Amino acid sequence: MSQRIGTKLFVSRLSFYTTNDQFVKLFSPFGALKEASLVVDPKTKRPKGFGFVSYDSEIEAEKAMKALNGRIVDGRLIFVEPAKLKDS
Repeated sequence: MSQRIGTKLFVSRLSFYTTNDQFVKLFSPFGALKEASLVVDPKTKRPKGFGFVSYDSEIEAEKAMKALNGRIVDGRLIFVEPAKLKDS
């Protein structure tokens, strides 16, 4: 039985020079994005090297994860995995 991954993905090891536009462009070929956001340092306003992507469906999220996990983007090996839900 396969495990459900959900529609939200965590992306790590991104280049610190990745822009939000580049991030969206990287993940948009796999389906309709609900959200794509890089985590930014509040003081320097520079990306911290990771972010989150949400899709409309789990199938789209799985396609993106399979295609991009372990791929080299901007000279960096990135990891894409299901996002862990926050504990309430």
